[in-house]
Amino acid sequence: MTVWVRGDHLVRNRGPLARRPNDDVLLVEAESFGRRLPYHPHKLTLVFSAMRHFRDALREDGRAVDYRQVDTFADGLEAHFAAHPEETLVTTEPQAHGSRERIEDIVADAGGDVEFVPDERFCCSREQFDAWTDGGQYRHEGFYRFMRRETGYLMADGEPVGGEWNYDDQNRETPPEDWEPADPPTFDPDETTTAVAEWVETTFDGGYEDQPYGGSWADPEPFRWPVTRRQAVRALDHFVEHRLAEFGPYQDAMRDGEWAMSHSLLSTSLNLGLLLPEEVIERAIAAYEDGDAPLNSVEGFVRQILGWREFLRHVYRREMPELATANQLGAEADLPEFYWTGETEMACLSDVVDGVRERGYSHHIERLMVLSNFGLLYGVEPAQLNRWFHAGYVDAFHWVTTPNVVEMGLYGAGVFATKPYASSANYVDKMSDYCSGCPYYKTKTTGEGACPFNTLYWDFLKRNEDELRSNHRMGLMYSHVDDKGDEEWDAIRERAEEVRTMADRGDL
Repeated sequence: MTVWVRGDHLVRNRGPLARRPNDDVLLVEAESFGRRLPYHPHKLTLVFSAMRHFRDALREDGRAVDYRQVDTFADGLEAHFAAHPEETLVTTEPQAHGSRERIEDIVADAGGDVEFVPDERFCCSREQFDAWTDGGQYRHEGFYRFMRRETGYLMADGEPVGGEWNYDDQNRETPPEDWEPADPPTFDPDETTTAVAEWVETTFDGGYEDQPYGGSWADPEPFRWPVTRRQAVRALDHFVEHRLAEFGPYQDAMRDGEWAMSHSLLSTSLNLGLLLPEEVIERAIAAYEDGDAPLNSVEGFVRQILGWREFLRHVYRREMPELATANQLGAEADLPEFYWTGETEMACLSDVVDGVRERGYSHHIERLMVLSNFGLLYGVEPAQLNRWFHAGYVDAFHWVTTPNVVEMGLYGAGVFATKPYASSANYVDKMSDYCSGCPYYKTKTTGEGACPFNTLYWDFLKRNEDELRSNHRMGLMYSHVDDKGDEEWDAIRERAEEVRTMADRGDL
């Protein structure tokens, strides 16, 4: 039997690699992975470099590794089984919907067998989650409290440490003008990563089918992400020592030119298996217990990992495949071109999109309240924005983006989001410094120069009134809708049409 390690399951101290220490190992590096979407070059460099480093580390420890660099996974498996006839592979259960069936078919066609074992990169098993929900509604806060009790994290005598389950009221501040976040860590590419980056640039640039901008949509800065277990641990140490203390109060804040703020930047390492959630959570809690980080920051971080990340992967598991194409508001607009080019006068969108083009990254509030919020108000078809997120982010996998974008961002299904996260310019202005340097007026809703967020916000509410007015969480918003007269609504519709025309022309 051979352990097949896939590119997003690079875990050594648990799972099949740990349980089968004497078995050979297979890794398949398939070029076709990079051609399915116009992935950011850093995403491809990250995955392929991490795989090659993982191979080398295993070999240094004496493990026999069959590493196949091929065009397709089918090619790699056929070559492996040709060398090892009628062998059985053991691999972890994949997260992406339909992947298990595809793997079974490819392996069978190649003449082998495959066994799946549970994916141990998470804190909550499918059995735990299914018992918790038991046919009821998905509510993140309830799940988060369940996981706190199950794990004992930030608990004392059955009660939350500090007396509160969350400290959101302390975590919505904007930093003072003289505040400067700690510099994010960087990891200089070694010979392996450099070779991968060069190969990615020459192999995939412009090589995508059915994509309007090919490989040229990204404008990558130098590669910076951890690609080994050792680098990932250093990234965790850097976050805990230099940015965790200020993560909490400023986690929702945005600032022009400060792409990392005090965020952890650990999602790539978690999603590849270079870090495990328990060690990340326990390291943060230890900082609180040692007096090195305040409770509001640590609790907010724990909630992201123990609560949100675990919650979304199980919602995805249970609600696919319908979730991927969900569109309960009937949004039909195409994704505006500036999501690929960054060419817009809107200061917030320009900065955030350019950050994605340069680094394949933006933090969670930029994703939700700038990129997704605009898509929601504009009426972008959810599947189109989901595809862009999946293509653009270094930490994106289908199980991550689909519930975050289709449901949380665009209110596509209503399976756990209790309302659309729609906002005018008020939110962006409150939580960022973008509006002060933007040619659009944050206080205007209609007429020339009116902020598109304002115009589209009211247009969105009016356009979706039949679906949303009865939502009890939307009552205040619709009381303001009712305050507007026919003349004002005519002006809003006129300006909304102007915004859409400018977006279509590429000069918004």
